[in-house]
Amino acid sequence: MSGQGDDSPAGGAPSLFARLAVGVFRRRGRVLVGALLLLGAAVWALLRGGDLTTGTIEGIEAVRAEALARGAAAGSNDQTLAIIFHHDEWTTDAPRFAQAVTSALARVQRLPEVASVVSPIGAPEAFRARFVAPTGHDLLALVRLKGGEREATAAFPAVRAALEGSGLQTTLTGKVAFLAALNELLAHDLLRAELLSFPLALLVLLWVFRTVVAAMLPLVVGGLAVLCGVAGVLLLSRVTNMAQYTLNVVSLIGLGVAIDYSLFIVSRFRAELALGSTTEQALTRTLDTAGRAVAFSGLAVTVGLGGLLFFRGSYLSAMGLGGALVVAFAVLFALTVLPALLAWLGPRVDRGRLPFARMQGRGGGWHALATWVMRHPWWVLLPTLALLLAMGLPFRRLQLAATDITALPEGTEARRGAETLARLFPREAATRVLVAVEFPGGNPLTPERAGALHDASRRISALPGVLGVESAVTLVPGMDRATVQRMAAAPPQLLPPELQAARAAYVTGNVAVMQVLTSSAPSSVEARNLVRALREDRAVGDGRWQVGGQTAADVDAAAFVKQHTPAAVGFVMGMTCIVLFVLLRSVVLPLKALLMNLLSLAGSFGALVFIFQEGHLHRLLRFEPGPIEPSLPILLFCALFGLSMDYEVLLLSRIREEWLRTGDNTHAVAEGLERTGGLITSAAAIMVAVFAAFTLASVVVVKAMGLGMAIAVALDATLVRVLIVPAMMRLMGDFNWWGPGHWRRSNARAQGTRGTEVRP
Repeated sequence: MSGQGDDSPAGGAPSLFARLAVGVFRRRGRVLVGALLLLGAAVWALLRGGDLTTGTIEGIEAVRAEALARGAAAGSNDQTLAIIFHHDEWTTDAPRFAQAVTSALARVQRLPEVASVVSPIGAPEAFRARFVAPTGHDLLALVRLKGGEREATAAFPAVRAALEGSGLQTTLTGKVAFLAALNELLAHDLLRAELLSFPLALLVLLWVFRTVVAAMLPLVVGGLAVLCGVAGVLLLSRVTNMAQYTLNVVSLIGLGVAIDYSLFIVSRFRAELALGSTTEQALTRTLDTAGRAVAFSGLAVTVGLGGLLFFRGSYLSAMGLGGALVVAFAVLFALTVLPALLAWLGPRVDRGRLPFARMQGRGGGWHALATWVMRHPWWVLLPTLALLLAMGLPFRRLQLAATDITALPEGTEARRGAETLARLFPREAATRVLVAVEFPGGNPLTPERAGALHDASRRISALPGVLGVESAVTLVPGMDRATVQRMAAAPPQLLPPELQAARAAYVTGNVAVMQVLTSSAPSSVEARNLVRALREDRAVGDGRWQVGGQTAADVDAAAFVKQHTPAAVGFVMGMTCIVLFVLLRSVVLPLKALLMNLLSLAGSFGALVFIFQEGHLHRLLRFEPGPIEPSLPILLFCALFGLSMDYEVLLLSRIREEWLRTGDNTHAVAEGLERTGGLITSAAAIMVAVFAAFTLASVVVVKAMGLGMAIAVALDATLVRVLIVPAMMRLMGDFNWWGPGHWRRSNARAQGTRGTEVRP
């Protein structure tokens, strides 16, 4: 058996991976028992569940504004449910309609999670006109829930249940209803994607291995990694904020990398057995080559996901932590549980041979392709580069905005309710920008401060696109500045009921709240410009305001991502370069690998904008086009940058083995491509199958994530690793292996040691 790939001189001490293989082989029973115990702990954690949240970013201005306004009934809409009551025959002024509404809302009011209920039943006529639709059959009520987003979302099912049996059709909408529907859909999408991805992966594995036993092993490792990864996320959610999306990310990445790593190891093990090695020899050789590649690949993926940790205080950081955790499990199981199973199976790994089985020799197709690429590198390189760059051009038109109600399928209650609200109650459905004015202390409605608030509301009303301003000093129409100041000086108990209600709704502590209404969509350029205009002049007398709401959160999220992206990208690229430098002992190849990764990412990002933002294929994929979620590009960058290293490490490791053996760069590149091309495309096919299962998701963000990753992996494994990388390495010749003097001498010694070996 040849010693190719081992960097130590022949006859030297066995490598770390060789010693690991011997240890696993001799203690395979203990390893499998330990895996079963870990699986039991994971199942226990899954049954206990977790405390997952929505995607939030701490410390941004929009969040600070929401916190300031939280005590005001009209401050934030995040915990408010809009309930539309309807009856085809009863009119809203009929006593039985009013009685049904009153009875239903009374049941809601008794719930401990409910803070307040606003209903037009029995309210003044001016107020009632806003909450009764011109149809005469529809009425709007508002329910404010206690706590933050997490608590309010958890309370949604109780409110929905309390409204049952009223005799009226009830439709609930608002952010709480949206989040509840989103969480339910994410859980459903996750289950459906896993149920689809496992059979798809199995079909590809059966085609690759042609035996049932070998094909099942990667699925076992993938299932273990995902189960333990999800369990770890649920446990972490009890001590830190973990977004619901994290489970989808963990499942998406964990299943793909675990199956890929297992594919590499099982393929090499079977190849070593075919050369006449014993089971222990085959296992040792496998972990010393493919195992080494898996370890470095896992490190590269973890480094990539580690870039998300630079977004501290956001859900991105939690996703990075969860992703790194599942990759660690994938590497752990691929290097321990899988070798233990292989040690137990031995030659039986080829049991269950399928009828279409065939001998797997050195494929003529890959030999022909490798030869052609070596002979015509420029003809391969230039057109392929041009194609990838052309695919990336749409990324220049990228627009970012947070996920909103349009991310839900059209049939969901929250989306139907939002559309009904916009049609019947346009003022209540208008985009609202929150302005929370904080004064140094004391009453925010002294005569002087009330006058300043009145002036500020007039100034805001003059801004482009503003429909009106709701506040304690503008709720009653026709009040000029002098009247506002007189009312502010009067004792609260002497004020008209409308003004008393306004004070209670728009004032909390030393904070006065204003809601700025605009007809522009929350994610529109006009709404964003309004937020920026409001932030230009914050002074209100001796107070200052903070701007919040959905549009402000979009602006702040985009700025947050932009601010932290350079450090994250620099870390990922720098650490990946170091990992490859240590593995390949070359300065040139890591830099080339970074460039290749950027090319495949450019193509994927361009396709993402072309499809999901500009709406191409929206009928086929069944989604509504719109701006891209701010976190998606950086999440894909960090995940895919590491995943792309799977194939880079596998290809370059095999090329380096040949170069160390022969010293002939052209031969090494051709041989490496010929021997790994089929494995790379097979592994990519599995990843694409896993990721493609997520394109069937109901939530657009998950659909975009799955398709974006599938496109990137497909481009990386075909155009980049199989064509561009070999062509560039052919053109660069021996310069590929240039490195520091110490490692050049080490490589030279390794070549001298292996120069006389005969390759099977």
